[in-house]
Amino acid sequence: MQTQRPRAVPTVQVDNNRVIVTEWRFPPGAETGWHRHAYDYVVVPQTTGTLHLETSDGTNEAELTCGVAYYRGEGVEHNVINANDYEFVFVETELR
Repeated sequence: MQTQRPRAVPTVQVDNNRVIVTEWRFPPGAETGWHRHAYDYVVVPQTTGTLHLETSDGTNEAELTCGVAYYRGEGVEHNVINANDYEFVFVETELR
């Protein structure tokens, strides 16, 4: 039986007809929960550290660096988990 994880906390900063910008704050061990991205998106980490990504193909680790952005296309399905013993923060911009 899997232990219940705390939830990451999303704060929508911008939501208009062009973009959705969300700050995500992950306490240690927190997760987003399984979700599917409906839009292409860009993530800019505000913290350096490791995230675990659970996907239909298994689990991988992502090493992220503060200020170094990355892009993903729509349709990505995953659960994102903070693997650090400190808060992890990133800003996600979805492109409508």
